[in-house]
Amino acid sequence: MAEQDPASGCLHGKKQLPAFTWEVRANDRNYHMQFKKKFAFCLTKKKYAGNAIKTAKYNIFTFLPLNLYEQFHRMANVYFVFVILLQTFPEISTLPWYTLLFPLSCLLTIRGLRDLIDDIGRHQSDRNINSRPCEILSGKSFRWQKWRDICVGDIVRLRKESFVPADMLLLCSSEPSSLCYVETADIDGETNLKFRQALLVTHQELVSEESMAAFDGRVICEEPNSRMHSFTGTLEWRGETYSLDSERILLRGCKLRNTDVCYGLVIYAGFDSKIMRNCGKIKRKKTKLDRMMDRLVIIIFLVLLVTSLCLAVASGFWARMFQEKHSYLSALYKHTTPAQQAFFNFWGFTILLSVIIPMSMYITFEFIYLVNSFFINWDLEMYYAVKDIPAKARSTSLNDQLGQIEYIFSDKTGTLTQNVMSFKKCCINGTIYGNFWWTQGSGLTWSHHGEKKLDFCDVTLLEAARRDSDPVLREFLRLLALCHTVMVEEKGDQLVYQAASPDEEALVLAARNLGYVFLARTQDTITISELGVKRTYKVLAMLDFNSDRKRMSVLVRDPQGTIRLYTKGADTVILERLQRRGPNETFTEMALDRFAEETLRTLCLASKEVSEVEYSVWSRRHHEASVLLQDRVQELDKLYEEMEQNLQLLGATAIEDKLQDGVPETIQLLKLGNIKVWVLTGDKQETAMNIGYACKLLTDDMEILEEKEISEILKAYWVSNNLSGSGEALCSGHLSQQRPEASHHKKRALIISGDFLDKILHTGEVLKEKGRLWRRLACCRAIGSQEQGSLVEKAFVDLATSCQAVICCRVTPKQKALIVQLVKKHKKAITLAIGDGANDVNMIKTADIGVGISGLEGMQAVQCSDYALAQFSYLQRLLLVHGRWAYLRICKFLSYFFYKTFAGLMAQIWFAFHSGFTAQPLYEGWFLALYNIFYTAYPVLSMGILEQDVSAKKSLEFPELYVIGQKDELFNYRVFGATLLHGVSTSLASFYIALWAFEDRVGSKAVGDYESFAVTVATSGLLSVLVEIILDTKFWTALSFLMVTASLLLFCLFSFLTQSIDAFRIAPAVFHFPGAISSLDPSTPSWVGAVPRQLFPLSSPPSLLKHHPPTSCVDRCQPECPDRPLRPLVVLLSLVVNTIPSLTVHLYRTIAGKTTIQQKIRLKAKREPEPSVELRAHVPRGSFHRRSSYAFSHQEGYAGLITRGDSLRAGATRHTAPGLLHPETTPALSSFPSPSA
Repeated sequence: MAEQDPASGCLHGKKQLPAFTWEVRANDRNYHMQFKKKFAFCLTKKKYAGNAIKTAKYNIFTFLPLNLYEQFHRMANVYFVFVILLQTFPEISTLPWYTLLFPLSCLLTIRGLRDLIDDIGRHQSDRNINSRPCEILSGKSFRWQKWRDICVGDIVRLRKESFVPADMLLLCSSEPSSLCYVETADIDGETNLKFRQALLVTHQELVSEESMAAFDGRVICEEPNSRMHSFTGTLEWRGETYSLDSERILLRGCKLRNTDVCYGLVIYAGFDSKIMRNCGKIKRKKTKLDRMMDRLVIIIFLVLLVTSLCLAVASGFWARMFQEKHSYLSALYKHTTPAQQAFFNFWGFTILLSVIIPMSMYITFEFIYLVNSFFINWDLEMYYAVKDIPAKARSTSLNDQLGQIEYIFSDKTGTLTQNVMSFKKCCINGTIYGNFWWTQGSGLTWSHHGEKKLDFCDVTLLEAARRDSDPVLREFLRLLALCHTVMVEEKGDQLVYQAASPDEEALVLAARNLGYVFLARTQDTITISELGVKRTYKVLAMLDFNSDRKRMSVLVRDPQGTIRLYTKGADTVILERLQRRGPNETFTEMALDRFAEETLRTLCLASKEVSEVEYSVWSRRHHEASVLLQDRVQELDKLYEEMEQNLQLLGATAIEDKLQDGVPETIQLLKLGNIKVWVLTGDKQETAMNIGYACKLLTDDMEILEEKEISEILKAYWVSNNLSGSGEALCSGHLSQQRPEASHHKKRALIISGDFLDKILHTGEVLKEKGRLWRRLACCRAIGSQEQGSLVEKAFVDLATSCQAVICCRVTPKQKALIVQLVKKHKKAITLAIGDGANDVNMIKTADIGVGISGLEGMQAVQCSDYALAQFSYLQRLLLVHGRWAYLRICKFLSYFFYKTFAGLMAQIWFAFHSGFTAQPLYEGWFLALYNIFYTAYPVLSMGILEQDVSAKKSLEFPELYVIGQKDELFNYRVFGATLLHGVSTSLASFYIALWAFEDRVGSKAVGDYESFAVTVATSGLLSVLVEIILDTKFWTALSFLMVTASLLLFCLFSFLTQSIDAFRIAPAVFHFPGAISSLDPSTPSWVGAVPRQLFPLSSPPSLLKHHPPTSCVDRCQPECPDRPLRPLVVLLSLVVNTIPSLTVHLYRTIAGKTTIQQKIRLKAKREPEPSVELRAHVPRGSFHRRSSYAFSHQEGYAGLITRGDSLRAGATRHTAPGLLHPETTPALSSFPSPSA
């Protein structure tokens, strides 16, 4: 056999057994404590991990450094720190450095507190788990301790309904033959029972606490790994060696059911346990817009540096020219050279233009994210009143990405389904029953055990069962009560069934409610009550179910001595074994088609009478085959095949695997929104496919691709890729060549198992198995193994993404995460994972968005998720409404924040061309400080919080609108470029219209002064920005109107306060624009303007402020001054020039754009009407095998356990110490109802 790396699961080509290096000695803690292993540089840690777990990211010492390290992965934070450092140099500083440090500290604190709150929740969860009570053998007795105290090699006692605290070897239990029934809902989502069985030697020898304390066995096994369904090792004890496999192991997270007490030896603890190995690490998630913003910050910063460099070089040349022209001012420049001035101006321009990326944008960002998260939490449409569970946005920084999802990866059990089987309909002797619901209290009077509500019954069937006149109906119901592997336990006057499959339980319950009650079973008898009459049948043989036979049979002798064979199974295997095909059989096939159209799970029931002679011959051959040492299974299968011939069809049953409410409708809407849904489940293929049809993920017109077809396609891809040298061949192309009809006219679905997936993605074994083709082709072309693996991965992902549906069965939690990672890697797509159990945690952490279902399987998935929902159906509203709105709002917010920044502040660059390139600010310092905080922030904020293009109802009515987010249409580099050009044009118009109006003319009495010019440009730009936001707001509320009004009022208020003469007299160095705003009001008295002004003749060479000494107090506001009424007109002209292009574009969009979008959607809806989503297919299925299956999660049934008597309690219990297996002194743990209740 090939060597298997225990850590990675990879196969190596050496023909030798794997080396097992994990040694566990029972009751010997000191032995395990002495081993260490390296984990980083020269550091070491214990080889055998403790059982305490820690899923939190931070502790009290690492929070600050780690969180800051993570936050400075945002390029904007690095940029802000760089600007703050520049501000610490007084020669180039424009503002005190602490004025920028304060908002940055606020931003880092807000994000840090959010991360801290999330991590505190993880710490609390860890404490709760680590503090769970358990009984550990200490000395010669068991003591109550906590989970965190468990060590490898300890012996632990578990009680009914308790969780398994670590991966343990089962030593013995209170059940016969030391069977142990467990529920693995927290591991694989399945609530049906599975059994584990201890070794015979430990079952017989470990019968008391003293024998447990003296147990010194040694387990040698594989190193800790993530393979959930496999385990290989040996137990060495008393000189003997016993083989161990996964059937002897209890995994951490399992729940002990229907077993009073069991004992286990801890093999793997804590993070070495298989479930923890599958959990994955917590990853810091960033949205697509976040990553784009990081790239934009770098681009803007580089452009800013280039612009500053150009302006600085120009300032050097201008300074040199100015000094040569005005030599009489040489005294002012004797300490500086043009090169020095250029150097300082470069940094001055860098600081001056740094507000292009405003810090306030990121603070507002966080606030918008928070409010949109509250909208999700407050949405009553996503509130599950039955269990009082609201939707919860656990992460507040991923809302916009909800509007860009392309792939959804969903668990099956507990997410799509309720894992509840309901007996819906049946066909008996050519009659279909099941048109009326069973009502409580309408059960048959003789069935005192029929207290459980049944979802089905027909009054006609009830009457027929009561009359007992139809022999076929009698045999049908008798078969339901006899042909199964269900265990029964009587608690008081209640019968509690323990079923390995929910299908079996549903069938037995149906028979019970119709008067055929399964009462008891022994190793070779079954006792049932038939319409109140108790009858005992002798079991002669049980022909067990397995995944190949797809049927099970029971051979019984009734009380009259007649031998009968009862068989149930998939219709394909039963119908071909019938004795004859008459009208009833034909009608039953039609009924099967009808049941299949309603996506019900069907089974056929048949029986026959067996003669004594035939049975005696068959029994002798059966005994001979059962003791064979070679080919035993094959010989038994042949005998089973011989017996199960010439059957008489009794009828068919139809069982519904109940979906959660609204699942088909939700998947239909998501598909219309161009979102692909993949189902990743640990369940078997037939069950997953049935659910696929039930929830409309699979349809009858789809071509199903299974392992054989996938192998052929990947081979074709590999041949083309290697021989033609082209790596771009698509798998769908090869599929089209092989099946021309499947090219564009046929839908495809891909069904794949975890084992096959492992072969493809880990070692390429799927191609190696087919004639060693892989190896030969690899020799033809020198490609590294890593590149080979990447090619196979890409081929598989290309094939899977070309299909309309993908279902992955029997996959481990780690494989679920791997599939998500592959799609992210090769398709660069935004992914969402949704699940409800611990087996979904790794997938939820890996996906861009993780959604946890608050279900019956604990809260592990919710605790690791970004969003928590109570039902899968709420996903449609989360994505199509909240997600699309959040994406729209964030994109509009970013566009208009950049627009208003460019429109308001790019005028600094144009001003440089008229101020000698001296980095002199155009605007007043207070305007710069308040522009992004008060003057323009509120309208953009209201847009980011409240904007809607269509209502929630329309969003769900037209899911095609969701495609906008997937294609990044609302904010991308093209949109950013258009925003930049729009902002530049607005700033150019505002600046140069004012410059033209203020320009000095010969003979004019008007004088353009710096302060009035700056206020005019600022007012023009501000009003243009507000009008643009008003034009583009589509959803007006009272708050939206209030925000715009508040911006105008705050501008007027702060301008009046900061530019008042009183403020100037109090602090002239701080308020140096006195009376400037009053120049915009023609009604202001002329004496208000009698203040010190700094004049600059715009027609002369630009020598402003830094090169021109300020003038004295000049009274330039004579009553006849004609420029005062001119300034409001200048602002109005700038506003009109800036608004006309925008009005034209908006008018065009209104007439042509918006109407066209809505018309296209409506026309499409009229042209291609979608059928109402219901559980009915309009086209009959072409093959039977897609509708019939057992819901077994394992490969074989429990018949072997029953016939051996291992699972049955004998009349006299085995010779064990009652104090060991039934201790009396321990406190009772919380009890839960059995799975059948």
